[in-house]
Amino acid sequence: MHPSINYNSARELRAFLEERGLGMRKKFGQNFLINPAVRSKLLDALELQPNDEVWEIGPGLGAMTVGLLERGAKVTAFEIDPAFVRILKEFFTLAPLDSNPAFQLPAFTLIEGDAMKTWKTTPARDELFLLGNLPYNVGAALLADFIENGRFFKRLVVTVQREVAVRMAATPGSSDYSSFSVLCSSVYKVTPLQVIKGSSFYPAPRVDSQGVLLDLIPDREEKSKFFYPLVRSLFSSRRKTIRNTLSPFIASVIMKQKNQGGGKKLSLDLAAEVLSRSGISGDRRPETLSVQEFAVLAAFLEEDLSNG
Repeated sequence: MHPSINYNSARELRAFLEERGLGMRKKFGQNFLINPAVRSKLLDALELQPNDEVWEIGPGLGAMTVGLLERGAKVTAFEIDPAFVRILKEFFTLAPLDSNPAFQLPAFTLIEGDAMKTWKTTPARDELFLLGNLPYNVGAALLADFIENGRFFKRLVVTVQREVAVRMAATPGSSDYSSFSVLCSSVYKVTPLQVIKGSSFYPAPRVDSQGVLLDLIPDREEKSKFFYPLVRSLFSSRRKTIRNTLSPFIASVIMKQKNQGGGKKLSLDLAAEVLSRSGISGDRRPETLSVQEFAVLAAFLEEDLSNG
């Protein structure tokens, strides 16, 4: 490992990129975290032990990668920018560059390409950590993709746009509470960390960022297969009552399962039955439901559909 760059200096980072004939690519949402104190706090929040396995999303030039390796972690880094891939290989290996998309050394594995496309085929231990300065344009989508596809991490520390961080930690009844809030809190205890001003990055974004800590909930209950689709469907019409949003969702489920329409009366009757059994008023709106209430609705719906 031999990074020959000062990660704390915007001027030196700019000079390094110019020397290599590289530029920041806006479509990848690239912003380097140049504040060493912030980097240390984010790394400390992971509470790593030697040999812990960590996925790092978007290592860029490797500022956080250095910290992970110094803490004895085994790092799998996902980098989409081919130019940064070459630099990461140069900095963290003594091996020759090659075209292998999974470049591996004992403590460092580099996965080339879009993490949204490559993570599902990347092996990992059961106890896995994640660190990421997530691009604003895909951060929420990537976290949701992990959750909905059952890739859970023991602990995550991510940097996201502040408004995304607020949604992640939002509680029922608040204006920021959304389907993404439910997804996150259905699996993790969500703890907001420090707000990070644009001046801590190069280039400096126009909005604030925030760190977020997510700890996997132990002994969490397995959710119905309808849980995530139900949450998304109900929040798509968040100003409508549950009575008016649940019935169309049920009709769509019946259509998929039976390859035919279930009829308006059937879906209305089933919606009324599910609401009655759950003890949830159909006059409420989705933004008032807790994770547990969504889970109860989905479980009763699955049970009733299974019983015909």
